[in-house]
Amino acid sequence: MELKGRNKLLFYLLLTFTLISISAAAAPDAAAHDGRKKQVPIKQDEEVVLAQLGENAVESKEDVDEEEVVGEGGEEKVLPEPRSGEAESTSIEVPGKEKEEKVDPNQALVDKALAILRKIDPSTTRYRISRTGVVGGHNEVPRGVLGYIGYCLKQLSSLILFHNPASLEEPVDGSAPKWPGGLHEGRHARQLRTAVEALDEAARGGHEGAIYLLAQMNFYGNWSHPRSYKKAFEWYKKLADKNGNATAQHMVGFMHATGFGGAVERDQAKALLYHTFAALNGNIPSEMTVAFRHHTGIGTPRNCDNAAYHYKRVADKALEYWRSGPPGGRYTVRHSYRLADDEGGVYGDGASYISSGINKPKNRAHAESAKELDDILEYWDLLARKGNLFATFTLGKMYYEGSRHMPRNLAKAKAYFMAVANKYWAANGKVISGAPQGTEKWAAQAAGQMGKMYLRGDGVKQDFEKAAMWFERGVVRGDYYSQNGIGFMYLHGLGKPTNLKKAVEYFDAAASQDFAPAQVNLGKILLEQGDHTDAIKYFELAARHGNVESYYYLAEIYNSGKGRERSCGMATAYYKIVAERIEAIHSPFEWANRAYAEGDVESALVGYMMAAEQGYESAQQNVAFILDDQKSRLPLSDFLNLIKTKTLGLASTASSTPTQEQGEGKKSEMTAEEQVRLRNRELALIYYTRSAKQANIDSLVKMGDYYLSGIGTELDHEKAAACYQAASEFQQSAQALWNLGWMHENGIGVEQDFHLAKRFYDLSLETNPSEAYFPVVLSLAKLRVRGWWNRISGGGVNDFGPEAYHGSQGPGKKERKKWSLKEFLKKWNEEVDAAQRAQEEAARLAEEAERQGVEEGVFVGQEDARVGYDDGNEGLEGEEVVDEELVESILIVVLATSVVLLILYRQQRMLRERREMERQAGAGAQGGAGGGRGEVFPEPRGVMFGAPPLP
Repeated sequence: MELKGRNKLLFYLLLTFTLISISAAAAPDAAAHDGRKKQVPIKQDEEVVLAQLGENAVESKEDVDEEEVVGEGGEEKVLPEPRSGEAESTSIEVPGKEKEEKVDPNQALVDKALAILRKIDPSTTRYRISRTGVVGGHNEVPRGVLGYIGYCLKQLSSLILFHNPASLEEPVDGSAPKWPGGLHEGRHARQLRTAVEALDEAARGGHEGAIYLLAQMNFYGNWSHPRSYKKAFEWYKKLADKNGNATAQHMVGFMHATGFGGAVERDQAKALLYHTFAALNGNIPSEMTVAFRHHTGIGTPRNCDNAAYHYKRVADKALEYWRSGPPGGRYTVRHSYRLADDEGGVYGDGASYISSGINKPKNRAHAESAKELDDILEYWDLLARKGNLFATFTLGKMYYEGSRHMPRNLAKAKAYFMAVANKYWAANGKVISGAPQGTEKWAAQAAGQMGKMYLRGDGVKQDFEKAAMWFERGVVRGDYYSQNGIGFMYLHGLGKPTNLKKAVEYFDAAASQDFAPAQVNLGKILLEQGDHTDAIKYFELAARHGNVESYYYLAEIYNSGKGRERSCGMATAYYKIVAERIEAIHSPFEWANRAYAEGDVESALVGYMMAAEQGYESAQQNVAFILDDQKSRLPLSDFLNLIKTKTLGLASTASSTPTQEQGEGKKSEMTAEEQVRLRNRELALIYYTRSAKQANIDSLVKMGDYYLSGIGTELDHEKAAACYQAASEFQQSAQALWNLGWMHENGIGVEQDFHLAKRFYDLSLETNPSEAYFPVVLSLAKLRVRGWWNRISGGGVNDFGPEAYHGSQGPGKKERKKWSLKEFLKKWNEEVDAAQRAQEEAARLAEEAERQGVEEGVFVGQEDARVGYDDGNEGLEGEEVVDEELVESILIVVLATSVVLLILYRQQRMLRERREMERQAGAGAQGGAGGGRGEVFPEPRGVMFGAPPLP
């Protein structure tokens, strides 16, 4: 069949997309001999991992070649001393001639490797975030149909040139080289192999740059190099021991702390040792790690002073970085989010603390903003086009500040702000007459934002004159942004003469409107003048709004003890907040989030675990959430968990911590997958524990689950109950309250107590009335049945109800006897017989008195009847009387059963009568006479009419 026109075009497009899909699944990973999918290359800190040696090698990755070999601290790499017998790589000065240099053979090998790596298709080796937030290679993915088709054709040509499918086929003679694991080399793999061999030779010669590159490639999988954590650890350790490289020391400490990939056994003492070396060498991630370990006591006793010391060093660098930006500080983006929050929490939407109770509206708004952001923006834009100034200004703020799911767009922000301002001011700056009421309010706020953009140079060329113009317009209308902005310009002499008095006046006006930056500026001035009391007041007011500068100054005050009594704990807490807020200088969250979004869970876990070691609570929960295989009770989860374990294989297999039912002997019989799964559970519990210590309620409940079921640790029901009790304080977690109720009901980890069980069930329902209703109702129904059986069987469990038994009956009273069901029925029969005998005796006395004609005998007989009834119970003196509540309960059951039987009997009787009426009506219809009655109505006889039927 011949394809023509549009059909032919569609056919070729379909063929193109099919080939690209196949190539993405197989060919680009010709070098990945271990069978893993293509790894997203990772950059560490702010630099693409290429040929750099150590961290802080460059000031900006945009100003220098990313693939330039540099040394620690940004200086040019000094080559190591050659080994004996090798040519000296030193300069030789010859008198009268120009200076000559001998070529270092190791450096030549590194240059050769870098030249090869530069030629490898960058789209398969390096990713970056563009300024518009699009993930891509060197260029963004084009927009439009034609642009996308061209992009696909380019990828297809790259596939054909670099990854020839024929080269992946095994030849008959088996002579073609192949990577370990049986995967044969394509062009990409051959180039990568050549580069690695050159680096390996240079590394054996002692070249530090080659050692560093090999360590990074084996750990992160750059250029699709197969990952080998053991080799990476060997290279990092060699480099750390060789010259004390801070980055290498940090990585060795990280791998000792986590046992990542089974490269080395977990050893917290060695981890702290290497992290301390790296921290003293200025490695910021290690400084964070050491500070957190001293703060919480991981691998060392808690030491607040050491924690404060290291956190202060990081906070100083963080604030210096923040202040190095435009006036008002650098724009910072938060990347430290919890993965579980996007799913409603670790227990799902409604069951987790983060998405239930008072937190439900906040979490719901977050989830909807992520899913329906385009619809929200479209709706606000529609209102803005209709002249709604609130909507117009709100859109400007959203584009100016950006968010997790919405990158900044300064051009659009400026357009929306100008649209609001033009409604109130003309081009010459005069107020437009006849403007609608309320316009001046939004125009003043828009003026404040425009002044800020010109002051900082955000989206426009920095212009202090225009900034002052806009600020002055906003000041007239009382806008606090404008008041703070013009005050800042007077304070620092930016476009205005320095005038401290005017600056203080403007700051005070803005601070009175509870504007945090103005409160901080005023606090700094007061602090410089020695007024610590008022300065602290303003800093604390600003801290309520999360201002990072206010946290820093409060930390300094509490650490120095000036103006307040010294508090190491408060200082450490504030320093920690500052250090974690400025993520750009040390946090791996950005690329970890990107890797997770692209499906590279292993790379994401690397980043989250690094951040978790630095003390980020959100990263600690992320690590535990990824490793946690206890998310569902469905049988399918076991199969999925097995696949996940085989895919990740991340935990250390060198650890030797047994679980509750698995000693060392049993552990040795486990398969490799089972051992990895066990280690992952241990790591999950470790990071849930660290997250819980930082006040994460859901992680605290998860801790209880692990101890309750013995997952990753030994069974410990008492610890589980303690975790649930802590999570249920102030009714924070309905899940924890329900768990406590279940434990009290069954006597697991706590004393069995139905009364407390009902109390916790009720509190769970009160905490989360909507989601907890069904499970609580079922639990209470079961509890009532168990309580009823406990009462009729004489059980000793503390029961619930107004007459619940709570131990002894008081001083001088005997404890109630526990009756078995057989004893209860026997005593019941005795009581019934005694009552019958008493009634018979009373009736006999009454008849005898009546025969004698004595009127008073009736009363005597009645009194005797009461006495006789009492006499019938004389045999029970000194024994326990059957609980009246039990008797009432049984009577109620009997009466209810009688009512049901009566209803059934009545229904059956009515059914029989109806059938009889239908039979008679049918007989009348067959007769055909009777004045027409027989066709519609029955004869006025039969059961319905109270007369016998006709014969």
